[in-house]
Amino acid sequence: MNTLLSRANSLFAFTLSVMAALTLGCILTTAFKDRSAPVRLQVSRILLKKVEDFTGPRKRSDLGFITFHISADLEKTFDWNVKQLFLYLSAEYSTKSNAVNQVVLWDKILLRGENPKLDLKDVKSKYFFFDDGHGLKGNRNVTLTLSWQVIPIAGILPLVTGSGRVSVPFPDSYEIATTF
Repeated sequence: MNTLLSRANSLFAFTLSVMAALTLGCILTTAFKDRSAPVRLQVSRILLKKVEDFTGPRKRSDLGFITFHISADLEKTFDWNVKQLFLYLSAEYSTKSNAVNQVVLWDKILLRGENPKLDLKDVKSKYFFFDDGHGLKGNRNVTLTLSWQVIPIAGILPLVTGSGRVSVPFPDSYEIATTF
C-alpha cells in the first residue's frame, strides 16, 4: 500500500506533466504566427543643435530633435498568448566614422486590453538623439523604423519590425533656437 507522501508525489508529478504539455501546446499554437503590421510614419519637424558632449573629451557633438506622427493598427498582433508589446522607434544612419549607427528615440509599452490602434500626432523624441561627432549635420539618409517586441504569456520573444519606414534628411546648418 502506498503512503500519503507517495500518492501526493505521484499526483504532483502527473499535474506538472499535464501543465507542461498544455504549455507546449499553447506555445505551438502561436509560435509561427505573423506578427507584422503596416505602420505609417511621418516626420513633421527636425531640429539640429551643436552641444557640448560631457561624456568624452569636451568636444561639441550633434544633438537632433525630431517631432513625428505614428499610425499603426496592431490589433492582429494581439492574441490570447500576448501579454504586452514593447514598441520602440529607432533611427538608423551611417557616418564616416561608423558604418551603422542606431539610436532609440521613443518607446511605449502597450498592454493587452489597451487600444491597439496607434494614432499619435506631434510626438517628440523621448530620448536624446546624440551623435558622437558631426554625423547628423547634412546627413541625407536617417531612417526611422517602428519595431516591437512581443511579450507572450508562454513562448519565445519575437522581435518584429513594422512595414513602414521613413528616411529623412537632416539640415545642413545648426539651429540657434533655445526651445524645441
